[in-house]
Amino acid sequence: MNGEPWVSSQDQAASENTHPAHTQLCQEQEQHPDELCLDSFWSEVETIRQGSGYADPDDRSRRDSKQSEEGEQEEQWLADAGLSNLIGEDSEDVDNAVLLSTLTRTQAEAVQRRLDSYTLSLRKRNKPPPRDVRDIFNSPITQSLLPESQHGEDLAQNSMASVAKTPLSVVVVPEQQQQQQQQQRGAPKEEIFITDVAYCEQAVIFLKQAKLPQNNSHRRKEDGTLPRVIFPQCRLGLTRIQDLSHADMKKVRQLALIDMTALCDLLELEVKRHKTCKRKIPESVLFGVPLAALLENDQKVKPNAATPLFLQEVLSFLEKKGVDSEGILRVPGSQSRIKLLQQNLESNFYSGGVSWDDISPNDAAALLKKFIRELPSPLLTAEHLNTFSAVKDITELRQKLHMLNLLILLLPEPNRNTLKALLEFLSKVVSREKRNRMNLWAVATIMAPNLFLHKAVPSRLTDGVEKGQVERAADIMRLLIRYKDLLWTIPNFLMCQVRKMNENSNRRYQFYDRRIKNLLRKIHTDSRDKPDKNTSEPCRTVKIQVGDLGSSTMEVQVTINSRASDLLTQFHRQFLHSPDKGKGKLRRNGSVAYPDCGIYEVGGNIGEHCLDPDTHLLDLYNSNPGGEWVIKLKPNAGRGL
Repeated sequence: MNGEPWVSSQDQAASENTHPAHTQLCQEQEQHPDELCLDSFWSEVETIRQGSGYADPDDRSRRDSKQSEEGEQEEQWLADAGLSNLIGEDSEDVDNAVLLSTLTRTQAEAVQRRLDSYTLSLRKRNKPPPRDVRDIFNSPITQSLLPESQHGEDLAQNSMASVAKTPLSVVVVPEQQQQQQQQQRGAPKEEIFITDVAYCEQAVIFLKQAKLPQNNSHRRKEDGTLPRVIFPQCRLGLTRIQDLSHADMKKVRQLALIDMTALCDLLELEVKRHKTCKRKIPESVLFGVPLAALLENDQKVKPNAATPLFLQEVLSFLEKKGVDSEGILRVPGSQSRIKLLQQNLESNFYSGGVSWDDISPNDAAALLKKFIRELPSPLLTAEHLNTFSAVKDITELRQKLHMLNLLILLLPEPNRNTLKALLEFLSKVVSREKRNRMNLWAVATIMAPNLFLHKAVPSRLTDGVEKGQVERAADIMRLLIRYKDLLWTIPNFLMCQVRKMNENSNRRYQFYDRRIKNLLRKIHTDSRDKPDKNTSEPCRTVKIQVGDLGSSTMEVQVTINSRASDLLTQFHRQFLHSPDKGKGKLRRNGSVAYPDCGIYEVGGNIGEHCLDPDTHLLDLYNSNPGGEWVIKLKPNAGRGL
């Protein structure tokens, strides 16, 4: 398969422009924010401080946010990671073995450090310490599950070495098919993005090989363009956030938190989590309303809404009327009109009494930014905002993307969906640069303060040398916009760990009977002696749950070359295209549109997983022989975007 990077064509817009002066200006903006971007950044900061009550950092810290008391952060971290039972008085080995057995060595060490810190805080308060996590790792039950996972570093080295020797098959992004022809000369550096190995284990290897500079003076100088990021294609296909069930996504978040914490430890990033004090919710229906509450109200109007209805309308308006407006997002709207418009929206939005035809794009863009920054808690959450900001201190692009990928997975669903919708719009703005004069640097510089500064969480993002801080703050925003598709995927190593957790949970009842420990060890050993992949070609029964075909099934012979897309094609040909079973809907142009169906892997070592079309079915069968395959309609607006 011909490979394309996770990169859009927006950076090439400037080079395609026929005006030399404009081309030179855009190149300068890509290398460093120009004076216009610099002024706009501080103008946004001043607007936030004046309009949103953003105060002095010290005063803000005392009034709106407080750091957790000694030991509270570790206790909350263990709870978020699904390991709160480690600090319980009556904890059982089985309560923790299921999760701990999936961890790599570096991830386990991160858990140990958090528990040691929590234990130390208890000793200072003269409280009895919890059970040492090493007792859990060394228990007979856990040892029967750990042989494969304790050697994460060795596995990482072997996996990365094999990737280096194997020709790359990379994910294709359809709208980027002309990239290689456009960049035959002067193409930016390529970054290989490996997801089969835990990010923290990759960092261990890079640090040992001295490939991760520790001194700012050794930083690779940005050449004005972001490198193309490619990664080897997994035979189980690409897994996006919306492809998993809620139960499995909960496990993903727990494991992502552990891996992110281990990565922060290795990169020496000191990140303090903050908890926002309870604030009085304003008497409004749109602005200043908690995101989850706003979405809950909107779902009463539109049940499948994944983002607030107001955000959907303002983004839709801006995509139609604003993306071609010169200086959109940068040119401020009229403050008096914005105030009146906000009052009108608060009163009449849900009754349909707001006419968008009379609203200027600049006023709508100002409302969009105002909506984001007036959320009671940051869009990036109070818990993780400082970690997002700390990404600017990471030297290597690969580690930056690793951190951002894990942080996106940690966001609550309403925040994650809202952020994705916002980034999709910003990407469209950048793609129309030749008309609106807003390139990637300009958009990133304008939007960074609106996401990274919030009245409820102290921030040092704007301290120090102005221009340097602006560039570093905008760089995080730039990465979020450019690599949004990559960042909203679930890395393969987390999928493997989730499958392992589910396998262990399915036989956790065996853990309680100490008399069958030897049998458990034998089961674990036998499970590792599975036949080699692709040595057999099973015949699978696929359930069909599409409309009145709900009780139907189809048989499929799985071969080494069978993919999920082939199975869907067979389904369409066998059920939807046949004269007596045709389920298509006739379009105005005479063509037939068929329902958007997907193949789901259900049960076994997964909850529910919508398969990527490129999934190799025989590999999937070998990975989860106990799972069922179901063809059903995809949700119109599912668990994500």
